[in-house]
Amino acid sequence: MGQLKETVEAAWEDRSMLSDGRVRQVIDEVIALLDAGRLRVAEKHDGRWMVNDWVKKAVILYFPLRQMETIEVGPFEFHDKIPLKRGYSQLGVRVVPHAIARYGAYLAPDVVMMPSYVNIGAYVDSGTMVDTWATVGSCAQIGKGVHLSGGVGIGGVLEPVQAAPVIVEDHAFIGSRCVVVEGVHIGQEAVLGANVVLTASTRVIDVSSAKAEEYQGHIPPRAVVIPGTVPRKFAAGQYQVPCALIIGERKESTDRKTSLNDVLRQHQITV
Repeated sequence: MGQLKETVEAAWEDRSMLSDGRVRQVIDEVIALLDAGRLRVAEKHDGRWMVNDWVKKAVILYFPLRQMETIEVGPFEFHDKIPLKRGYSQLGVRVVPHAIARYGAYLAPDVVMMPSYVNIGAYVDSGTMVDTWATVGSCAQIGKGVHLSGGVGIGGVLEPVQAAPVIVEDHAFIGSRCVVVEGVHIGQEAVLGANVVLTASTRVIDVSSAKAEEYQGHIPPRAVVIPGTVPRKFAAGQYQVPCALIIGERKESTDRKTSLNDVLRQHQITV
């Protein structure tokens, strides 16, 4: 990996190196490793997520190496630089028409893709459901047993290369039409009710106890979150602006599905 990293970093600083066949081969190898899940844009070390920015650089450099081509899938036609991911049967991934994943995205065994989209550089771990018209943006990191409900938008990021991707940890539940962008980190087993919108600047207010506590860019593990508003003064007067409210905690249970159903009923959350 060290040699791959060194070559990518050198090509990032000197784009003329992209004419070198050996350099092009290295970049192709990095994308192949991403596609196979043997390399990740971000990974957890000692409880902390670290961004491999050199891998993001390789993804960005991959685009100018590719030529536009027509991709025919039965009666459908696409015109793009990046091939479609293939070999789902061997990967143990269920892909329902018209789900699409780009080459360079990793889908672990037992992932289910309803008609949806997963972009290059993304990592989707085992047992995760990408539900109808959900999108997983470039380089997003999705954990095991996650449910991305219908219409969920998980944002992607390539530049700036040091920017953290969206991270959704194991067994989180993301409700219908939620939007999670700008490197927001969703903790393990957290539950987002329908229509929660989280950006890097969204105020996340824990109102589950007598004293409110505020977060930004992060949802704590097992938190139960719904959309809310807070007042804000503008030149034209005071208006309500969106926020996210933590209203409780999803209790630990050996049966996570039962636990999820219980907490949704308890808090009367629409998903």
